[in-house]
Amino acid sequence: MNLLAGRHYQCMALSPISDSIAEDFRCPVIEAIRLRGFHVAADGLEIHLAREFGFCYGVDRAIHRAYRARRVHPGKRIFLTAEIIHNPSVNRKLHDMGIGIMTLASGNSGGQSAIGPDDVVILPAFGAAASDVQNLRATGCAIVDTTCGSVMRVWKRVERYAREGFTAVIHGVYSHEETVATTSCVAAIAGGKYIVVRDKAEARLVCDYIAGRAGAGTIRDRFKRAVSAGFDAGRDLERIGLANQTTMLSNESVEIAGMLRRAMVFRHGEAAMAERFRSFETICAATQDRQDAVRALGGLGMDLIIIVGGFNSSNTTHLVEIASQFAPSYHIGDPSDIISRGEIRQKHWRRRQPGIVRAWLPAPPLRVGVSGGASTPNRAVGQAIERVAALCGVNLRERLGIGP
Repeated sequence: MNLLAGRHYQCMALSPISDSIAEDFRCPVIEAIRLRGFHVAADGLEIHLAREFGFCYGVDRAIHRAYRARRVHPGKRIFLTAEIIHNPSVNRKLHDMGIGIMTLASGNSGGQSAIGPDDVVILPAFGAAASDVQNLRATGCAIVDTTCGSVMRVWKRVERYAREGFTAVIHGVYSHEETVATTSCVAAIAGGKYIVVRDKAEARLVCDYIAGRAGAGTIRDRFKRAVSAGFDAGRDLERIGLANQTTMLSNESVEIAGMLRRAMVFRHGEAAMAERFRSFETICAATQDRQDAVRALGGLGMDLIIIVGGFNSSNTTHLVEIASQFAPSYHIGDPSDIISRGEIRQKHWRRRQPGIVRAWLPAPPLRVGVSGGASTPNRAVGQAIERVAALCGVNLRERLGIGP
């Protein structure tokens, strides 16, 4: 299904725009640490940088297209349908460039007059719901599509499930922009059905129903906001196909696939699997690489690990979850969250809201691991590293031989 048929722009990046983005988000501290083998040591402090972190290809591409849209349409109103990515510094920069966020539910643009043919609307890296895109097309506005290719591959997979009569079981957060867009693709196919499971605990409930260990009421009560319209467990869990929000924990997605398959085998027998079960790994490569890099970082024996990224970033939250298996780990949204040696503002991966943690930074000797989510600019990661170094009495730029 081509959600973007009609007037929209691909907006390929030009070198002046690349230079502008580099100026806004690059960091000489990060570049210097990379050249030193991803670590630097000074006065009892060791900083170890994950070997994969920061902007992935899809995020970089989305930002290029937003910058390009602003340059190509200097006099036009430009709006995003949602945050382009989940990072506060990037979204602030776009806001400063005059790119607003519209309110799709009302058809208005953040209190502005209704979108019209003279306006430009940017679809974020997560994509947008099919109905929203169709409504935008009807206005005649120019649409700039920055949807990540990995996300679009998930759409194609779940659309295929729907066409073949399989219910899409989506491992993801039902309210996340990416999953909202994915479920809308299923709903746009006649007869398409879906259920969204957030984690293994929710997947286990689905498995228990399939295996006859739980009633339909369990599914109805737990998933009432995470299923397609008219969802009937007795009918719609007879044939299922698994897909994932691209930013989920990869090992958990693999485990959920195995759980669901075993439940289907228990119910229907191995011989029936070809006609009743589908599974396709849709975790993006960049997500996998960053998760693997944090595991490798943890294996080096850190005293603490700092992960930089938006508090509403799914992929960043999962990096913190992984890091916490190895050492005390802190998810900061911005370098300013590192307040002092005695206080850090951070978000625990199990909680919705950030809070203050005290006495978080031990005195050297100290080994600190640092990484950032796929939507985190190098500059934010570098500034966080500099902040930690300064609190430990180290002038990192001087040590690295770079200017102020």
